[in-house]
Amino acid sequence: MEISYHDSLPSTHHYLEEQLREKTLFPPIAIVAREQYAGVGSRGNNWEGLDGNLFLSFSLYKNTLPCDLPLASTSIYFSFIMIEMLKEMGSAVWLKWPNDFYLKDKKIGGTITRVIGDEIILCSMGLNLKKAPENFEIIDINIEKKELLENYFLKLKQVPTWKHVFRQYEVEFEKSRHFFYTDLKHQKKVPLSKATLLDDGSIMIEQRRIYSLR
Repeated sequence: MEISYHDSLPSTHHYLEEQLREKTLFPPIAIVAREQYAGVGSRGNNWEGLDGNLFLSFSLYKNTLPCDLPLASTSIYFSFIMIEMLKEMGSAVWLKWPNDFYLKDKKIGGTITRVIGDEIILCSMGLNLKKAPENFEIIDINIEKKELLENYFLKLKQVPTWKHVFRQYEVEFEKSRHFFYTDLKHQKKVPLSKATLLDDGSIMIEQRRIYSLR
C-alpha cells in the first residue's frame, strides 16, 4: 500500500475521492493527514480534526477483496480488521454496529466506505489517538500513526475472509444492543436489542432490513 502523507487537508475522504474520479491516483493508495478541518463523519456529520489523531482514507480495487464479502458490509469488514489489530496491541476498543469505534460507551472513531465507479472501494477512518472533543474518548493504548498504519495494512494484505470477520463480529455485536437505531422515516428510536444480525452484516428490525444508520 502506497501511503501519501499531508500536513493539512480539508478532508482525506473528499481529496482521495476527487483524485480517483479524475484518475490522477489509482488503488492501492492511502492518504493520511496530520490535521483536517472538514472531515466526513457518519450520517453526514463532520468529524472534528484535532491534531495528533488519525485521518486516513485508502482505496482498493474490488477484485482484491475476498470473494465472499458483501459490498454493503465493507465498513464492518475494514473496521473490524482495525479492531482486531488494536485488540492484539492491548486495546479494549469494540465495534458498535455497523462502523463506529467505541471504548465502553464513548465513541473514539468511525469508518465510512463508498464505491467509486464499478471497480474501486474507498474507505475512510477517523480515530482519536491523542485528543477527543467533548463527550468523545481517546484510544486506551499508546500507539503512533506510522506503527498503526503499518500493522493495519499488513493485516489487510492477508485478505481475511468475510466468514472469518463475521464469525467474530457476531459475538461483538451483542455490545451494540444497548444502543438505538434512529428510524428517520417514522421519526422514532428503535432499540438494537430488538435487532437480528444477518449473515451479510445487515440487521433485521421491525421487519425492515437495514445496512447502515444513515
